[in-house]
Amino acid sequence: MGSPFRSALLMTMTALLSGADRPTIPAIRLGSEAQVIHVDGRLDESAWALAPVVALTQQAPHSGEVSPFITTARILVTPKGIYIGLRCLDPDPKHLSIHSLLRDADLTGDDTVAAVLDTSGDGRTGWLFRINAGGARQDGLISGPEAVSLDWDGIWEAATTRDEGGWTAEIFIPSRTLRFNPAKDTWGLNLERFVARERMTLRWSSPTLDSRLEDMSRNGVLTGLQGLERGRGFSVTPYLSGQTFQDFQSRETSTRVRAGLDLTAPLGEQMHGVLTIRPDFAETEVDLQRINLTRFPLLYPEKRAFFLEGANLFQFGLGLEEMFLPFFSRTIGLVNGVMVPLDAGVKVLGRVGDVSVGALGVQQQGLLDGPSKTLGTTRLAWDMNKNFRMGYLGTRGNPASPQHNAFDGADLLWHTSEAFGDKNFLVGAWGGRSSGDLPDGSHDGYGLKVDYPNDLWDLTASWNRFGDALLPAMGFLPRPGTRQSKLAAAFQPRPTSPSLQWIRQAFFEVQYLRVEDLQGRVESWQLFTAPFNIVTPQGDHFEVNYQPEFERLNMPFEIVPGVVIPVGDYRFDRYRAQVESSSSRRWQVNSTVWFGDFYGGRLTQWVRGAGYTSREGGWHIVASSEVDFAHMPWGDFTQKLLTVRNEFAWSADLVLSAIAQYETESRNVGGQVRLRWTPRPELEVFLVGDRTWLNPLDTGPMRLVPQQQRLSFKVRWTFRP
Repeated sequence: MGSPFRSALLMTMTALLSGADRPTIPAIRLGSEAQVIHVDGRLDESAWALAPVVALTQQAPHSGEVSPFITTARILVTPKGIYIGLRCLDPDPKHLSIHSLLRDADLTGDDTVAAVLDTSGDGRTGWLFRINAGGARQDGLISGPEAVSLDWDGIWEAATTRDEGGWTAEIFIPSRTLRFNPAKDTWGLNLERFVARERMTLRWSSPTLDSRLEDMSRNGVLTGLQGLERGRGFSVTPYLSGQTFQDFQSRETSTRVRAGLDLTAPLGEQMHGVLTIRPDFAETEVDLQRINLTRFPLLYPEKRAFFLEGANLFQFGLGLEEMFLPFFSRTIGLVNGVMVPLDAGVKVLGRVGDVSVGALGVQQQGLLDGPSKTLGTTRLAWDMNKNFRMGYLGTRGNPASPQHNAFDGADLLWHTSEAFGDKNFLVGAWGGRSSGDLPDGSHDGYGLKVDYPNDLWDLTASWNRFGDALLPAMGFLPRPGTRQSKLAAAFQPRPTSPSLQWIRQAFFEVQYLRVEDLQGRVESWQLFTAPFNIVTPQGDHFEVNYQPEFERLNMPFEIVPGVVIPVGDYRFDRYRAQVESSSSRRWQVNSTVWFGDFYGGRLTQWVRGAGYTSREGGWHIVASSEVDFAHMPWGDFTQKLLTVRNEFAWSADLVLSAIAQYETESRNVGGQVRLRWTPRPELEVFLVGDRTWLNPLDTGPMRLVPQQQRLSFKVRWTFRP
């Protein structure tokens, strides 16, 4: 290797690995009972004056520039947990945006503050805590620089107050809510404020356009955490639930009362186990329906509390997303859409040195009076250094069949947020194999992804191969027996010309997806382009797309009942026009129209929505519809999906929500009413009513025939001795 090449390589690696020091904030420790903090959103206790003040800096749209939305933060620590106080000045606070008080609501259009914590020190995984100006809480688990799950619910407190100068937020995160090493006195921390009407973000650490809040490698440092309690490490969460069920067609009725508990116990300095006995998920929110005009199943999110705790430890591969999940917890206890009771489950979560550990075992009741099943998965990830991680994932069991099934896989991830100074750059690879009672064929799968996700340029390239007998029974793989290649590029400028000040950011996107069978024959390809895609300074969105596609059908495809598309090659062009008002507005509207050729005919898909929120966020209603009109040689059809969501909140701790859905293919109308009351952070009460109707007429006025009704209540409380 020549000297010039070595010099160029050295310069490149130096640029890739160079970075800046992270800011540090000391948490002031409270030492007496007289310094107790009441979480009321006021920061009026004398102890707050002892904490040093740190200021947040504008991150977007103009990184580093002075902002009138001055934001300061203070942090206090007691043996029981961490207090975070934020003061958010606002020159016009009557325009604060609050759209919901529901737990884990969509807060993208709200004025919010957020904190992320990296308690393990791995620079990858962490905890997200966010509240809006009305006090609504949102929390989640971070599993990577672009991966956040908001379905986890932790025990913590938050409150806000609003005044003529702005608003104030006060947060308390109990130490027993988190997993951490008590011997360490430093954690990763970042703080963020979002001003909805200005689409402005302020950040404490790494306030650059390329940084993401969920990127734990960009965190600052929180010190002074020695002595945090984990208590005895035990917590007991009993529950009591009751349910009545009625089938109006068979006139079957049933009533049951069920009790169970979750027990959490320490298994070392950074490990704990969770045992659940007779778990019950009566409080789980209903899935939102979607129209599916593809040949492949849709992926619906996990919402059950037991499976969500520690879910970030089970993430596998870089950016596989809906292409392949070797472990998907919704396969457990839900077989072909039917709930199957679970007798018990156990989890082991945490770290051993530089290795993070996630293990899950579940006893599922048998199908059709068959024997019960033991299902399990194990995830290990070794942090070899701050940039490189190597992992293993294994599953055992088949929730839907007595046949044996297993999966074993390994993945690698190299990630830096310091490429060329401060850019994000990721490289990931994976490989795995199914075993057990499988058909003949290729049991293997593997893939590679390179990702450069930054503000001006967002570039991605990936290649994955999925064997035709790669069939993990506890996973999700919609297209086995394929090789899938994806290239995507987005140029995302922020115009500075005075004549273009009506554009906050433009997105010129190209994405190419190619799917081949294992012999290299093309099954489908798709080229998505966005020649016009802009967001205004207020957050309104306008987009036009052109998408040519190709599909090869090797067997007939019944797209809807009675309409069968025959075997053949189909090449068609699709177009889209989209308009969305800003999510920060009290009145919101959106309209998206896809139109063009479709499998030898024509298809128009029109999605519309409208919403309204009261000034304080106590009432929020959204109505949406999708209507698909198809005119094809094989038959015409119309598909409709109507959804109405309504929320009424007396406070962030007492919210009544309702969902009504109607879908024409099944002709079912479904509704759920859900009351969630949280009198104390450790105590929750749920009242849930579900009812379905059938519209037996294909045409003419809607006539609703009652089908089923279920009424449930659940009380869950947590004791931490």
